[in-house]
Amino acid sequence: MQRDYYTRFILIRHGQTGWNKEERFRGRVDVDLDETGFKQAGLVADHIADWGISAVYSSPLKRALNTASRIAGRLGGDVVTLDGINDMDFGDWQGLLISEVRERYAEQFDQWRYNPDRLAVPGGESLEDVRVRAVAIVDDLATNHEGETIAVVTHRVVCKVLLCHMLGLNNSHFWKIAQDSTAVNVFEIFEMAGTGERQATVTLMNDTCHLGN
Repeated sequence: MQRDYYTRFILIRHGQTGWNKEERFRGRVDVDLDETGFKQAGLVADHIADWGISAVYSSPLKRALNTASRIAGRLGGDVVTLDGINDMDFGDWQGLLISEVRERYAEQFDQWRYNPDRLAVPGGESLEDVRVRAVAIVDDLATNHEGETIAVVTHRVVCKVLLCHMLGLNNSHFWKIAQDSTAVNVFEIFEMAGTGERQATVTLMNDTCHLGN
């Protein structure tokens, strides 16, 4: 298969936060990494240090930015923040425990669990909203980094909808894709020779081998 160019994306979920452990909806609340999360960020930075990464991009939230900063620091570079890969806006659910959302928003929570593609979170976004803005960022980065490998550090929801998009799946498959703390995913976006048509190939998903036990 002849290609005119490709861009290789290393898509990474941020490290652990205290709210991850508590099972609390984070969204746009600027929660930082906890002690374990900072260790995870260092481990993933070491793991991908020799992967030929030329640029590091991140969500502006501290949990992603501090993960990305460990990666960029290991490479001797800087981090560029992009609003388009910010976490999902969970609106009225932000800061609430899963158990609290289940109790206060029973109908919407059931939809989130069983038909997530049909839900717009009260006061917040839908998965499609997230997907549209995140895919637009990836398209721009693919154009600006032809022939390069870049790292993109973001959030679980963003990673999941982007992987659905790259695999040709709609958002109803959201829960079929796992994304653990500092999960590493790899996909390539390439243009078929002479066609101008872009395609994607996913080569790695939810890799956490750098965390050991």
